[in-house]
Amino acid sequence: MLLAFFHVMARLPLPLLHWMGRIAGLVVYAWPGRYRQRLRANALQAGYPGCGFALRAAAQAGAMVFETPKIWLRPQESMKLARCTDDSAVRAALATGKGVVFLTPHLGCFEITARHLTQYGPITVMYRRPRMALLEPAMAQARNMAGLRAVPASMQGVRSFVRALRRGEAVGLLPDQVPRGGDGVWADFFGRPAYTMTLAGKLAQFDVEVILTVGERLAHGQGWRIHYTRLSHPLPSDPHALACVINQAMESLIRQFPEQYLWSYNRYKVPNCAPRPPGYPNQ
Repeated sequence: MLLAFFHVMARLPLPLLHWMGRIAGLVVYAWPGRYRQRLRANALQAGYPGCGFALRAAAQAGAMVFETPKIWLRPQESMKLARCTDDSAVRAALATGKGVVFLTPHLGCFEITARHLTQYGPITVMYRRPRMALLEPAMAQARNMAGLRAVPASMQGVRSFVRALRRGEAVGLLPDQVPRGGDGVWADFFGRPAYTMTLAGKLAQFDVEVILTVGERLAHGQGWRIHYTRLSHPLPSDPHALACVINQAMESLIRQFPEQYLWSYNRYKVPNCAPRPPGYPNQ
């Protein structure tokens, strides 16, 4: 039933989906609870106070949710709505013959970026199984696309990443996703310690190119504009130092489109078995 509903949603025009999503996002924000509190607290931490900003961010989060079925189930149609005015960073990275690590934060439409990259060659991306089992059939269908391979967030997935990079291919992951305890380090993110994955840094040590990418959501349902930022070399080898470099690069990217960041994401949580962050009251 849910998959059938997603197929119906996917057939709707993108402007309508974005409009519906923004309304739904505002409705969810209006409901008192942890979602609204976390969104406002995280935005304030980054220097974006006020109800007006929070409302716009909530509306963008709703648009992100409602555009997802179209991207999952009608990828070719969606890719026609994604455009890039400057892909020189990607072409320069590919010209080296090395593998490329694409880092996409929870910003804009992160579902479209990997699909857009398939035009340059195969890419392997990492995913986490959804908490709602009902979403698994839709996600499974969405992962079946030429040039795009999805692997689980596990050691099996990491090994697939390494093999792809050694073949000179591309891999993609969300660097601001909170890792499990023991798989990260504490690094500042908008002035507050956030448990940050070390996987991105470990992959960067394989003599690869590292590029940050984001799919900026355009107004009036016009689609998405893809942006690329190539991290300059040499990158530090220390895991904490490299995590700080990546977080700072993400901050700069987010500040270009702050309302499109997923501020409701629990970025500052303390995972089980993770060391306590610096300055933690019970430390």
